[in-house]
Amino acid sequence: MLKYIVETTKAVKRLSTDQDGVVSFEYVMVAFAIVSAVALAFGTGTGGAISTALSSSIKAILDKLPA
Repeated sequence: MLKYIVETTKAVKRLSTDQDGVVSFEYVMVAFAIVSAVALAFGTGTGGAISTALSSSIKAILDKLPA
């Protein structure tokens, strides 16, 4: 068990000095921001602003089509 703790400690130290880890973290933050923006735009359920607009537009188009 001690071996794994030592290896984990070494890995954390390498990650803290490695600049690639910082870049990866920045990518995670950008991805989170994009996902958050999409979730806010479309909504997490069926009541988002864009979701409502698309649904009403599709319904209007379908109402115009002959049966």
